[in-house]
Amino acid sequence: MNLIAQSLDGRGLRIGVVWSRFNEPVVRRELDACLACLTELGVAAAAITVANVPGALEIPLVLQRMARQGSYDALIALGAVIRGETYHFELVSNEAGAGITRVSLDCGVPIANGVLTTNTDAQAEVRAIEKGRDCAQAAIEMACLLSRIGSAASGSTS
Repeated sequence: MNLIAQSLDGRGLRIGVVWSRFNEPVVRRELDACLACLTELGVAAAAITVANVPGALEIPLVLQRMARQGSYDALIALGAVIRGETYHFELVSNEAGAGITRVSLDCGVPIANGVLTTNTDAQAEVRAIEKGRDCAQAAIEMACLLSRIGSAASGSTS
């Protein structure tokens, strides 16, 4: 049996981050936590590209453009969709999530989805820092895993 071990070694990885300015105070906290965790795990600051978009629905298009460049080992989507009094919450949450997943599968680039979908501002605030850190870790782990799968398929050892 060949077991591919988990790795959170970000050295040498190139990471792209797309964040939404809608609900900016919450998302900035998420972004700050994500960037701090990426550097703690060895990703060089110069190897991190950060782009911002108006809202969660715009995230997938920018992720797609970044993924198609072939310049990134993993991408991260950050945002906050907070329930209001209309159906808009469901529409934005569902479409943003589906778009992010589609980009990842179509382009073969791992994307950590950190678009918070909460009922209240308070819930979003509580989750922001942890979700930002979780996304940094997931992006690194998936980039390392895909690299190791590629190495295992070509006969190299890691």
